[in-house]
Amino acid sequence: MARKPFIAGNWKMHNDRRQSRALLQGLLDSVGHLDEVDVGVAPPFTALQTAGEVLYDNRILLCAQNVHYAESGAFTGEIAPSMLREIGVDHVIIGHSERRHIFGETDETINQKVRAVLDAGLGVILCVGEQLDDRKAGRTMAVVSRQVRAGLTGVGPEAAAHITVAYEPVWAIGTGLTATPEQAQEVHADIRTLLAEVLDRAAADAIRIQYGGSVKPGNAAELLAQPDIDGALVGGASLKAESFVDIVRAALPGR
Repeated sequence: MARKPFIAGNWKMHNDRRQSRALLQGLLDSVGHLDEVDVGVAPPFTALQTAGEVLYDNRILLCAQNVHYAESGAFTGEIAPSMLREIGVDHVIIGHSERRHIFGETDETINQKVRAVLDAGLGVILCVGEQLDDRKAGRTMAVVSRQVRAGLTGVGPEAAAHITVAYEPVWAIGTGLTATPEQAQEVHADIRTLLAEVLDRAAADAIRIQYGGSVKPGNAAELLAQPDIDGALVGGASLKAESFVDIVRAALPGR
């Protein structure tokens, strides 16, 4: 099944409003017209509204880096799904390894966020991935399977069009290390088999699975050529228009 590639840039805690506006304008000029690839950016919360204004009525998708699962309440410092939707957010990154391992988010909390975001009519980018000790011990799929099953608990196959899974081996995030295309493809294929079990085969075939972990212009094309790698969740290389554009272009069908 042909799935449109989805390249998303996670800016993490980088770029103020002025810097965000400049970067977005560069992306719009270079890849804002593309229909063959879905392109998304996830600015920090303070730049989301500015980004929404710049991207209004354009093809580039606006993503948020986090969300709370409640619609309102006494949750100081948190943001509700409806608040994100109001300013033009299309997708939310949930369960990034930095949220899991630095901020202590649990599988249960991540699942609550997934369901809240889907209920709000937004798309989910559900991040999963193992740490280096897990890979060395042969526990990669045990970890990834637990995260996928927990993250999608209570979610039905009808939500498939709004779900993206991002496989991000923790040992490859920001380290310069990257899973080989063969390693990444093996896990992506296993995730797709797992999705067929958790949801159904049609949903598994429809859901896009991104790879994340030191994706750069120099390795993007080989990674994206794998049959079950449907895009990339890009960190550092998304902070410069030139490098991010090169990754987007590497995803063009027939390249």
